[in-house]
Amino acid sequence: MTQQTGDFVLTGVSRSFGRAEVLTDLNLAIAPGERIAVIGPSGAGKTTLFRLLSAFLIPTAGQVTSLGQDTRRLRGAKLRRLRREIGVMYQNDNLVPHLRVVHNVLMGRLGHWWAGQALLSLFWPQQLQRARAALREVEIEDKLWALPGELSGGQQQRVAIARLLVQRPRVVLADEPVSQLDMRLGQEVIALLNKYAQDAKATLMVNLHSLDLLRDNFERVIALREGAAFYDGPPGGLTREKLKELYGAEYRALHLDDVALERTG
Repeated sequence: MTQQTGDFVLTGVSRSFGRAEVLTDLNLAIAPGERIAVIGPSGAGKTTLFRLLSAFLIPTAGQVTSLGQDTRRLRGAKLRRLRREIGVMYQNDNLVPHLRVVHNVLMGRLGHWWAGQALLSLFWPQQLQRARAALREVEIEDKLWALPGELSGGQQQRVAIARLLVQRPRVVLADEPVSQLDMRLGQEVIALLNKYAQDAKATLMVNLHSLDLLRDNFERVIALREGAAFYDGPPGGLTREKLKELYGAEYRALHLDDVALERTG
């Protein structure tokens, strides 16, 4: 039975774009502090789910409750307050290329600053020590004044995590944050996200492309298939047969026979 309290509660949620229904009658509850991997084939609705949770989209049908708020009713200051509490990390890290690392990191404070302070920070970075400490935490303090284009892909993702550190959100939604990184760098990024979630007692949801990162990193897996919940449970419950049914034609292309699954039972 779906519980009725939590950081997020989705009740009968569907979302369409024109005639294309991307999510269908979805019922989920996410408890505070959970570490969840969201998986599924291309077009399953994973990114749309994250955009609904962060109130960048509203459902076509049903109700999304984010941090106790019905997202359909949020406007203005209430919507800004909600988004301040939800940190979103994207596949392409979403850094501003012409701003230095320090400015990109301090963008995590925009939801906490008044407009004049945010504008001033573009010329004289406000709370410089906060940005420096966040970069030290992700081990790239020496890149404080670099431009994003001078960094490797892994370093750019560390800047995005530093931005989350200064934002201090209650929830982190990471949408395929490691899909463009190799396995070693991907493990490092997932470890940093898990460390933040543990230290801040925050909820972590990661839209995960590489299933090799499931083991030891997440306590729950939500699998979507054709816009519906296909599986919701511990990583150990994902059998080879379930993965073949979930991914269909993509199973071989993603080399999922090579993924080491946890033992069940």
